[in-house]
Amino acid sequence: MRARPVPHEEGRFVAMPLGGIGTGGFAIGADGGLRQWQLQNVGNHHGELPGTFFALRVSQIEPPLDRTYVLQAPPGPVDAARTPLVDDDLVPGWQRDLLGAYPGAAATTFRGLYPVAEIDYHGLPVDVRLTAVNPLIPLDVDRSSLPVAMFTFTVTNPSDVDAHVWLGAAMQNPVGHDGTTPIDGVTARGYGGNTNRVRRENGWTSLVLENHAIDPLAPGAGQAVLAIDSPSAATLPQWQHPAEFLGFLDARAFYVDSSVLAPHAADYQPSGPAPAWGPSGPGRTWNGGVAAVLDLEPGETGTIRVLLAWHFPNRYANFVQFGPPNPQWGPTRFWLGNAYAQRYADAQAVAAEVVSQWDSLLADTRAWTSVLSESSLDDDAVEHLAAQAAILRSPSCFVTADGAFFGFEGVLGASTVMWTGDVGGSCPLNCTHVWNYAQAVAKLFPQLERSMRQTEYDVMQAPAGYLPHRVISPSYLPQLWDKPIGGPVEPALDGMLGSVLKTYREVRNGAGLDWLQRYWPSVRRLLDYVRDRWDPTASGVLRGVQPSTHDIDLCGVNSFMGTLWLAALRAAEEMARLVDDPAYGAVVADLFERGSKAYDELLFNGSYYVQVLDEGESTDYQWLHGCLADQLIGQWWAHQLDLGYLLPREHVVTALRSIVRHNLRTGFDGFDHIYRVFADRDDTGLLMCTWPGGGRPSVPTRYCDEVWTGSEYQVAAHCLREGLDDEAYAILRGIWARYDGRRRNPYNEIECGDHYVRAMAGWSVVDALSTRPGTWPLLTPTGWGTVTRSSDGVSVSCRYGTIPATESRDPQVPL
Repeated sequence: MRARPVPHEEGRFVAMPLGGIGTGGFAIGADGGLRQWQLQNVGNHHGELPGTFFALRVSQIEPPLDRTYVLQAPPGPVDAARTPLVDDDLVPGWQRDLLGAYPGAAATTFRGLYPVAEIDYHGLPVDVRLTAVNPLIPLDVDRSSLPVAMFTFTVTNPSDVDAHVWLGAAMQNPVGHDGTTPIDGVTARGYGGNTNRVRRENGWTSLVLENHAIDPLAPGAGQAVLAIDSPSAATLPQWQHPAEFLGFLDARAFYVDSSVLAPHAADYQPSGPAPAWGPSGPGRTWNGGVAAVLDLEPGETGTIRVLLAWHFPNRYANFVQFGPPNPQWGPTRFWLGNAYAQRYADAQAVAAEVVSQWDSLLADTRAWTSVLSESSLDDDAVEHLAAQAAILRSPSCFVTADGAFFGFEGVLGASTVMWTGDVGGSCPLNCTHVWNYAQAVAKLFPQLERSMRQTEYDVMQAPAGYLPHRVISPSYLPQLWDKPIGGPVEPALDGMLGSVLKTYREVRNGAGLDWLQRYWPSVRRLLDYVRDRWDPTASGVLRGVQPSTHDIDLCGVNSFMGTLWLAALRAAEEMARLVDDPAYGAVVADLFERGSKAYDELLFNGSYYVQVLDEGESTDYQWLHGCLADQLIGQWWAHQLDLGYLLPREHVVTALRSIVRHNLRTGFDGFDHIYRVFADRDDTGLLMCTWPGGGRPSVPTRYCDEVWTGSEYQVAAHCLREGLDDEAYAILRGIWARYDGRRRNPYNEIECGDHYVRAMAGWSVVDALSTRPGTWPLLTPTGWGTVTRSSDGVSVSCRYGTIPATESRDPQVPL
């Protein structure tokens, strides 16, 4: 696996998510600890599950040794320097207490190529490596949406005498908990009546964690399974304090052969449907644990597999939605359900399928990581661009019981406590202007993005033709038609223009002509609404109040909205050709020609594109003569969709150079952050807007002094398209250094919340690079693999599915 080794002391902020699409999950830290538990369909970065850990007992005759270790490295100091708006380094208090009372690993080394994490434990009598993964197989939504974490422990005996090794896995029964309130030991709201039972099947020993006392419609209703791949594993089904489980490991005298299994009868329950100690008391749950043994001769290596599966079917619309209060909704939290729960009856069914497909799930996942690691991407690019999928599989996104895909802007967290708290989804739902940047989902799982377009046209689109930039869920509720929305107040124009572009992208990504035929009338109604409101004279230039992703209303003539408009016109021209609508194609082509000429003449100042207000328009929240990072966002889109240049190439290249020259800053000590801090100290980051010639308005465009990774990726990918490699990598190195695990989490690029979806603009970097000589990841609607471009031509290697290709000797011919 091509991934840099990260000592746990240098990776305090590393927390790789383990969970599938829409399943929730938890994270594994560079220290080996499990944290950020979010199983019950609600984002909670501080979620804890006390009593959930791995332990190892090692016994040797010569020299005499018999000791039990917690498989986690020492935590950093409690008073360590904080990073603004980030808390991925928080080690739960119960883990600190555990490691204070019992020996752990002396140190760990983490390697991560998402979704695979490898942890080497140091300072133990035996060599231990943990591989943790949740399957990720692009194009295969179902197998990438498994509510499971798969752990493989590889243990090697480096000594010259036999070693007896017991691997213990412990977990708290989480059934009944609401996923949000704090847990004190085994006590929390929603607990009570929890039971743990032992099941032995197909060579595995499982603890089935349940709660038959809970209302089956409660958010915390469900089931979990902790399983280990030994038919004769010892179990401690019910305990309350870690000392009980670690003492259980210390006292074991069991071996692989079940005929000599010698448990302590008072603690051990070998089988049966009901636990010996009965259901837990009110407000309390049980912890449970399993353990398997390896007998290792000198130099011998053995493996033990562990899985943790969960099943919580009751997703509710448990988030505050934008728009005015609606008396028709009442106080009910509407049930949305979970797609994965439609495929599996319970966690036992999940575990059974994973056990039966363990090898193929890992093989296909490794095939995907190999596509990245064997490509011409450099090491930093491999690691950070693989992590794009972590955002998709965080609680930022989910799939309801009817199969519809939805996304928040992010997960509430440390960057949102000042305005809306730190539990739940941030800024619901399917925000069109933020999702304008995200490209990873459309490439990795195009059917999910297609679902979002269908929601836009089938549910969100108003009779007048416009699209509100958020959907109300459930979708049968009244939508935000003629209602104030929020972020911005009126429907975002950039979100509407982006929906046209995304529609064309989905057509190119396998949606098909029939799909386009179905939605073409909706696209026309949307564009006609934009034309009538913002360009009634058919000048090709948009004017007036233009609500935008900066949560403000842009005004006048500006290239941010203007290039999105020009790209949307070109995309509409191409779609009109596909559906044989030449009359409409001619109309939008004419508007494009007029607009392209006018925008360049009005706005290019010789260095970059400025904003020109019309008479009487306020300068508040505008950028005027400033240099906006996103001033050419439509051209970035046009390159991805092969729409050609929207503005003269020489002006585009000059403007990009200016953006990097003026907006890329290294060192933020003393910088005046008027709102949120996404770069500090010696960081490098691309500011949203600067005023190199002066003239900053007294009330400038909102967020101008912030650094957004989504915008940075957009600009960097565009620079790569134009051959500006130095500028592109100056931006990318800045992002990746900020998120290298020392002060921020490589798997959690933040903005208005954790796992912020705008950051998925990063996948456009892969697409930009793949037009060059080299070997690159290749994703098509039917298969994926690599494409190699050289002077000899283009060759394709398929690793999954099928990739239709036409033979050509011309290396410039696109696939």
